[in-house]
Amino acid sequence: MIDDDVSLTSLFSEFLAAEGGFTFTARHDGKSGVETAIGRSFDVIILDVMIPKMNGFNVLKAIREVSDTPIIMLTARGDDLDRILGLEIGADDYVPKPCNLRELVARIRAILRRVSAEPPSNGNASRLAVGDLVMETGSQSVFVGKELINLTGAEFRVLWALAEAAGEVTSKDVIARNALGRRIMAYDRSVDAHIARLRKKLGPLPNGLQRIKTLRGLGYLYVTAS
Repeated sequence: MIDDDVSLTSLFSEFLAAEGGFTFTARHDGKSGVETAIGRSFDVIILDVMIPKMNGFNVLKAIREVSDTPIIMLTARGDDLDRILGLEIGADDYVPKPCNLRELVARIRAILRRVSAEPPSNGNASRLAVGDLVMETGSQSVFVGKELINLTGAEFRVLWALAEAAGEVTSKDVIARNALGRRIMAYDRSVDAHIARLRKKLGPLPNGLQRIKTLRGLGYLYVTAS
C-alpha cells in the first residue's frame, strides 16, 4: 500500500492480519513506493493519489512501464476526474477515500479471484482470434497482426469480454461483471475508461473502421471485419 496516511496503513495492516492470508507492505511516499513496487512481487497494489515526492498518477505511470500488477487507486470521494484519469493511465479499480476497509478488502479479493481465474471468462478457450486480433490467456498476450500489444490485466479481461462476443452488443454491466468482478454502479465510468485505452492501444481495423463501437444506451460492440 502506497499512502502517506500512516494511521490508515497501520489500521489496514491490522485489518488484513485479522482477515488472514495477507502479507502487507506499506510505503509512505511515491518514490519509495515505485522502487518497492518494481523491485518486488505483489499480488495487488493499493495507491493513493495525494502522496509526497511523486503523486499517485506519476507512480502509476512508472509502475505500468514495467509491471501489470493490479492496482487499486484511492481517490477523493466524488472526484470523478481523478478516478477517470487513474483508469485511463492503467489502474484496475478505484475506491473512494475515506474508504470502507471491508469494501477495500472485497475489491482486493475480487481482483485476486479474477487474476487466478483461468481462462478469464466462461468456457475452455485459451486462444481467441477475431480478424487480425489474437488473444492468448496463458501468456495474457494480445496481438494485432504481428504486433504485440501491452495491456493491463483489466484491459485484457475487458477486451476478452468484447472479443468473445464479437459482432454482438455487450452491455456495460456484463463487461463489468465479467472483467471487473462487480456490477456497474451509477456514474461509474470505469468500463468507458478501459474502452478508451483499448481503442488507443489497438488502433482501427485494417479497413480503417473503429474496432470497438459504442451503442449509446446499450453497450459496446467489437466490430468484425465482415
